[in-house]
Amino acid sequence: MRRKIECCECEKTLKKDEVALCKKLLGTDTEDFYCIDCLAEYLECTKIDLEIKIQEFKEQGCTLFL
Repeated sequence: MRRKIECCECEKTLKKDEVALCKKLLGTDTEDFYCIDCLAEYLECTKIDLEIKIQEFKEQGCTLFL
């Protein structure tokens, strides 16, 4: 059974793509995971920017997004 990972800011339960995106952008050894809304605020970009990056990483075959 999977361990639920929560956003370190708002405590929302994260989806696998949100966890993968945090690992990709913040480093695979990060202990801080953010939901897409909080990550956008943290990185000072838009939620749409991050959704586009998720698609790009998937198309590139990044194994974090399998």
